[in-house]
Amino acid sequence: MTSDERPRRRAVLSSLGGGLAASVAGCTDDVGTGGGDPVYERRAVDVDGEERSESEMATADRLAEQEIHEQVTPLDALVVADHEFSLEDDYRRSTVQGTVENEQDDRIETAEVRVRVYDDEGRQLGPYLDHTVDLDGGSQWSFEVVLLESPDDVAEYGITVLGTPT
Repeated sequence: MTSDERPRRRAVLSSLGGGLAASVAGCTDDVGTGGGDPVYERRAVDVDGEERSESEMATADRLAEQEIHEQVTPLDALVVADHEFSLEDDYRRSTVQGTVENEQDDRIETAEVRVRVYDDEGRQLGPYLDHTVDLDGGSQWSFEVVLLESPDDVAEYGITVLGTPT
């Protein structure tokens, strides 16, 4: 074998190895995971509301979740059954509330609802979330995502649910 043949042989072996890894990775879709990037359902918002006071903003800031959990992925078992933008008369002010269903029999270790908020020009203002643990098979979870944006600044939101199977 000449030195010219080695790079080609290595390239072929490398390509085969990469293809094998990709095909094995693709098999996870058959065990109940949606795989890939989450799909966000978008909905327009048309509300007028007051700004939070300084003390209300401080409280909302402590309670609004913005740190995503890296171990969650799209799961076929989890479905956002319903959701809506809701304007509360307290520190929460702008929220997205709804219900997630675990449509399979197996327990989900962690379920996470993620909400992306957009302004009138389509710019993302912030990601927010709510999560729960130990969502039994066939059960529902009522979530509430507190948004830090003023109601007047929110033109649209996108929502998805992810999870970690047991």
